[in-house]
Amino acid sequence: SIRQAIETANDRIRQKASEDGALAGMGTTVVAASVVDNVLEVANVGDSRLYIIGDSIRQITRDHSLVEEMVRMGGIDREAARTHPEKNIITRAIGASQTVEVDIFTVELTRGDMILMCSDGLTNMLEDKEILKIVHEQKDIRSRAEALVKAANDNGGKDNIAVILIEPLPETFSVRMEM
Repeated sequence: SIRQAIETANDRIRQKASEDGALAGMGTTVVAASVVDNVLEVANVGDSRLYIIGDSIRQITRDHSLVEEMVRMGGIDREAARTHPEKNIITRAIGASQTVEVDIFTVELTRGDMILMCSDGLTNMLEDKEILKIVHEQKDIRSRAEALVKAANDNGGKDNIAVILIEPLPETFSVRMEM
């Protein structure tokens, strides 16, 4: 269903762009997720990301960018990719072509895992280890999200910064039964 929603969005963006010349060439990135029980299904197009954060941070999505392709082919290393002048050139976007190729990932979650979905406005300003540190320093989910946005802005905030944090299987939970 996530793939179908993204394909529908692609069609609608292309339709709007064809109706208005000022919108020609517009497109966007997407990261979407669904959790059922302890299974996370993730879809992405472009360079918006999804991470799983626990004791460590793990990027689940794969960036669809020119620089990421260079890293995968061994042309540059991950450190050089962070500051490469063409790091924001994406190779896939919603609305860019008649069809859209959507990557789908399935991940089994464990209790205490946190899901971070974010735009490149966050990841261009903060390294993964900084994101992990900030999340661990804050006491609740709201302060974690606010601290991430603040840190990205403090580091230059050169783009829109979108952050969604989800605790699908909290470490502690209670069940109340009434009879």
